[in-house]
Amino acid sequence: MNPQAPTPAYRRLSVEERRVQLLDAALALFAHRPPEEVSLDDVAEQAGVSRPLVYRYFPGGKQQLYEAALSSAADELRLCFDEPREGPLLARLSRALDRYLTFVDEHDTGFSALLRGGSVVETSQTSGIVDGVRRAAADHIMRHLDVAEPGPRLRMTVRMWITAVEAASLIWLDEDKQPPFDELRDWLVEQFLAVLTVTARRDPQSAALVETLAADL
Repeated sequence: MNPQAPTPAYRRLSVEERRVQLLDAALALFAHRPPEEVSLDDVAEQAGVSRPLVYRYFPGGKQQLYEAALSSAADELRLCFDEPREGPLLARLSRALDRYLTFVDEHDTGFSALLRGGSVVETSQTSGIVDGVRRAAADHIMRHLDVAEPGPRLRMTVRMWITAVEAASLIWLDEDKQPPFDELRDWLVEQFLAVLTVTARRDPQSAALVETLAADL
């Protein structure tokens, strides 16, 4: 008679581990359904826990959980542009967009709901979280451009391009993710150089950057 295999010991999750588990469950749901269609019961079922346990960690209910999940997603998006300052700038930008578009691809419905707004759970707090991602992306790009004090035209150009990346990502999702991922990424990099070139006609600071970028091509 074979001895019975020992039952694995149950390990209670720490407070932080449990919180991460619940946030991961919420993000998994928001990745495929708009936030207003996700209930606390759905999150509890996804995480394999009880509804009261979700309330214990997020006593503010669905709104608090949504904002915490949004902050977690925002942290991931900020990291997309945190590229080492090595090699040609446009190659760095391409790698950053690879990570950004991968996030969009994996969280398509949630990403759409997040950026389009109009959600029943949208507040000034959630809008501030999203805007923080845009500002962080702009700051990363300025550091890659090696510009300590960007002028107003350069700042506006970079922020307009970030807005264009968001808009293109949403349209890409509406168009069943066409053109293919790699083509979209390369086109967005080309767009960055194009808008910077237009700004360079009126802005010496941008003109100097275009010369530097052209040397990397």
